[in-house]
Amino acid sequence: MSDTPSPQRLVEGLLRLLTVEKRAADIYAGPPQKGGIGRVFGGQVLAQALQAAQASVTDGKTAHSLHAYFLRGGKEGLPIEYRIERDFDGRSFANRRVVAAQENEDGTATPILNLTASFQVQEDGLGHDDAPVPEVADPETLQSDMEMRHQMADKMGDKLSEVQRKLMLRPRPIEMRTLDKLHWMNNEPREPRAHSWFKTAAPLPDDPALHRAIITYASDYTLLGTSALPHGLSWMRGELVGASLDHAIWFHREARADEWLLYATDSPWSGSGRGFNRGRIFNRAGELVASVAQEGMMRRRKATPSA
Repeated sequence: MSDTPSPQRLVEGLLRLLTVEKRAADIYAGPPQKGGIGRVFGGQVLAQALQAAQASVTDGKTAHSLHAYFLRGGKEGLPIEYRIERDFDGRSFANRRVVAAQENEDGTATPILNLTASFQVQEDGLGHDDAPVPEVADPETLQSDMEMRHQMADKMGDKLSEVQRKLMLRPRPIEMRTLDKLHWMNNEPREPRAHSWFKTAAPLPDDPALHRAIITYASDYTLLGTSALPHGLSWMRGELVGASLDHAIWFHREARADEWLLYATDSPWSGSGRGFNRGRIFNRAGELVASVAQEGMMRRRKATPSA
């Protein structure tokens, strides 16, 4: 019998992960990733922080954008506390500032992320959509990323450490299907563009706030790696050292995270130990759902001197 969790169990785990618990007025706690290894996934902290902010806005306004800075890498296995400041509550818009922190052994708290989210009452307005959807193959015709990960792990053999192998092959609640070679699939320099379809591995409840949080969670996949493509290098092969520095999302229209969404990413610039990346998320109808931007640290790993 396989030890791999079913898609339904994986998605149930994601829902538990993104369910923040209210501890006090404007203080929430996010649970740790079960079986997590090393550093907390940035998408988890982003999504939990957004969930905490969304829980504090109860007058019908919905999140239309967020801007966040990653301050330090969080540690897996520990809960994360989210403290909210209500910076603004207007008739049409509201603003929430969230600081995510983890407790140290001495009882002090270390901030790992700060996030600002803006909320708006739904309204009609002047509209245009000038983001042409890329012409790409349908997700049903593509191999899953997990199948490709297993093939790559077999190919790399003992070049992968045990931790790298576990991270690479850990079952994910987000199913992805990639049209291009991502940084871990490729060691030849190529243009800094990538296209991936994604959705949850099982259906979700009809909760628009939850779907926004899961789109936020998934938006941290593949993005920073786009800036590595012109250099033919990869974190997976141990050639780079990197970390996300900031992350911004603008939500343009409601979308379901359990239906295929196309994530088109590009990187117009890298330098000074940083890579800048942009993303556009489209639904199957070709409508622009969200726009994403992120800058991350990206440095070539220095060779370890031989003994």
